Amino acid sequence: MEMFAKAFTQQEPISEEAIAQAVEVMRSGRLHRYNTVDGEPSETALLEKEFAAYLGVKYSLACASGGYALHIALRAAGVRNGDAVLCNAFTLSPVPGAINNAGGEPALVGTNTDFKIDIVDLRAKAVTSGAHVLLLSHMRGHIADMDAVMEICDEHGIVLIEDCAHTLGARWKGRPSGSFGQIACFSTQSYKHLNSGEGGFLTTSDPDIIASAVLYSGSYMLYEKHPDMPAKEVFSERRLETPNYSGRMDNLRAAILRVQLRSLDENCHRWNELYAVIEQGLRSLAGISLPFRPAYEEFVGSSVQFSLPGWRPQKISSFITECSTRGVDIKWFGDNVPRGYTSRFESWHYLSDQGDLGQTSTILDGLCDLRIPLTFDRKDCQQIVAVITEALLCTEAAHPCL
Repeated sequence: MEMFAKAFTQQEPISEEAIAQAVEVMRSGRLHRYNTVDGEPSETALLEKEFAAYLGVKYSLACASGGYALHIALRAAGVRNGDAVLCNAFTLSPVPGAINNAGGEPALVGTNTDFKIDIVDLRAKAVTSGAHVLLLSHMRGHIADMDAVMEICDEHGIVLIEDCAHTLGARWKGRPSGSFGQIACFSTQSYKHLNSGEGGFLTTSDPDIIASAVLYSGSYMLYEKHPDMPAKEVFSERRLETPNYSGRMDNLRAAILRVQLRSLDENCHRWNELYAVIEQGLRSLAGISLPFRPAYEEFVGSSVQFSLPGWRPQKISSFITECSTRGVDIKWFGDNVPRGYTSRFESWHYLSDQGDLGQTSTILDGLCDLRIPLTFDRKDCQQIVAVITEALLCTEAAHPCL
């Protein structure tokens, strides 16, 4: 039996340079982002400046988590109690959770066979939902047709918020993911492209949005400690009208992330090399279907998704077990209960009736998800393909008619 021994949850160690930077912050005792001496920018403020420059936008706000960034993005975009908010049906639970936290009602949009938002369904629901905001998840790194998305948003006056938790470093036709919408949100949770355990960013080029977001994040009227921000007048117009939701990033996490950001593009290249090995191997296997990715979708292959179309749940469950027995941890979005970091819209019972999402449900029934940590190498990826090949053969032998 082919066996794989490495852990799919093991990240690379934090570099010695980042550790030294963090130790310097700890020695100072000034971990809070606003606890600085006169004339000295905090690590968090420097990170925000560098992240905005990387993305090519005017403003960046470092947050306690990606989910928190989504929440205040929705609030800054004007979402209020009872408002419909368009979002992908294929996403993770923090996305509808952020909408719920902002008082909105998720209006789910279907998914196509390439795991991207269904443009036809989006166009229809842009009319029928009455929503003025689209929270678009580039789920598992699959970037939608942004030309079509922007056309729909512009036509209907919809504010686009990009959820780029899985696409930091990716591009669509040469333009960075996160630079299309009025707002974008990123995550630095451990399994994302930057690792601070928990954390995230809100980015925008709109001065009104960033002023609201900074106040929502809990600036305690210390917004002047954020460099390269709009004029004080932009803040003073809303400073007494904006609740403090207290979700700032601290200097310790920022110090670690500043070092990682400098290696991001190199790491994206490493991910894509590993992804190519697994993708090439899986495309040679009968019964497995992989999504089409156009050449101008410059994705980051930190995970790979494939489908087992036409397979019944019992057979897929057996295949997942066969892979797990051999050490390959595949997540299955078709399971009847959410497990780990998988979830599907049928499990979010707090949502109102979403109408017909039958095609999306069928797509998710056969969807398998495989994380690719940078602790793997090309030989590891070849062995993963060998394990999956063997597991497929065993499953077919055990369930030839399913």
